[in-house]
Amino acid sequence: MSSPVISRTEIAPIAWSGRLVDYVQLSRPKIAVMVLATAWLGMLGTGEVMGWPVTVVLLLGTGLVTASASALNQIWERHSDGLMLRTENRPLPAGRLRVTEASVVAVATGLLGLMILAWLPSGPLACLIAAASLILYVMAYTPAKRWTVWNTLIGAVPGALPPLIGWSAATGSLSRGAFPLFAVLFFWQVPHFLAIAWIYRDQYRAAGLKMLPVNDTNGSRTVGVMVVSSLLLMVASYWPLLEGAGWFYGVAVTGINGLFLVAVSRFCRSRGVLEARTVLKASIVYLPVALSFVVLDRYIG
Repeated sequence: MSSPVISRTEIAPIAWSGRLVDYVQLSRPKIAVMVLATAWLGMLGTGEVMGWPVTVVLLLGTGLVTASASALNQIWERHSDGLMLRTENRPLPAGRLRVTEASVVAVATGLLGLMILAWLPSGPLACLIAAASLILYVMAYTPAKRWTVWNTLIGAVPGALPPLIGWSAATGSLSRGAFPLFAVLFFWQVPHFLAIAWIYRDQYRAAGLKMLPVNDTNGSRTVGVMVVSSLLLMVASYWPLLEGAGWFYGVAVTGINGLFLVAVSRFCRSRGVLEARTVLKASIVYLPVALSFVVLDRYIG
């Protein structure tokens, strides 16, 4: 039986669709969605009524900068990614994209995103904060994963800046009300990423990445840092009450805090992978819900 003949025109769409999927994967869409949500909530948290053109500029520019940061991070970590089961199929370690190609796309995407944010009528502050986030993520956090177990704290700084991008996009400045959002996002990242590091600690060890749980045999240091950061998250979550948040926010955030602490306490007792996954899932729910409460309170409280 003769083999079917496949023309170039039949192959091309498949090849291009696969390449598009790789570019999307290079941008880490799940992280991008979270960043865009927190930037948007930061803008809404100002109480300013913004038209759709400003919102589109904010989300498009922030999304492109976020995609650039994720791509540059993967370029830097392509060798360690290739040593871990959870990341070995990413476009660069799998060889589906070349470093030069990915670098051109990453740099062009970042510059375009910053140019778009610079067009905001509120002024250049949102663009400057986005640029700082990009530089800190790529030049500080990414290399820190190879030389200090406290890299999560370093990465928490650029990771907490998106709400400030949204706030400054709406107002052109940073007032006191913006910093509770930064604090919540900063402290939230620590238990979130410690849970991930605990689940995949063997893979991180094999890749030579110095995550806190890697050499924490009995988990005591991981538990200690997770408890302290979770308590600080709780404290930060009540900060908006000092900035005028009302009864709705106080009641709602107390409920979500209680549920999150239950998940953390279960992990602290058992230190199992299943319990770490529960903390991870709880953290994914916690952040958008808690930040949404800040915005909703302006209309309900």
